[in-house]
Amino acid sequence: MFAIVTIAGQQFKVTEGQEIFVHRLEAAQGDKVTFDDVLLVEKDGSVKVGTPIVKGAKVSATILEPLVKGDKVIVFKKKRRKGYRVKNGHRQQFSKIKIESIGA
Repeated sequence: MFAIVTIAGQQFKVTEGQEIFVHRLEAAQGDKVTFDDVLLVEKDGSVKVGTPIVKGAKVSATILEPLVKGDKVIVFKKKRRKGYRVKNGHRQQFSKIKIESIGA
């Protein structure tokens, strides 16, 4: 059984027991969260596709780590022959969640 769900503006294909990193959620460690924007649910070969969401479908998850930093991304800008060089870095903040159940 799997589902395609929208979490924090991004779509994820999730299964029960899966651990994923999503954009930072405002919740504490151990909190239970539910996501109602389920776009598709597959169970035993039968597929329910939403228009745009599946009515009554929910995905519940637990926050494992509320703040995890991703890999550093280097942003380098340069204009040739002008002496213009700028180097910046960025680390995205993520939350690690575990999918507990998919209800359809």
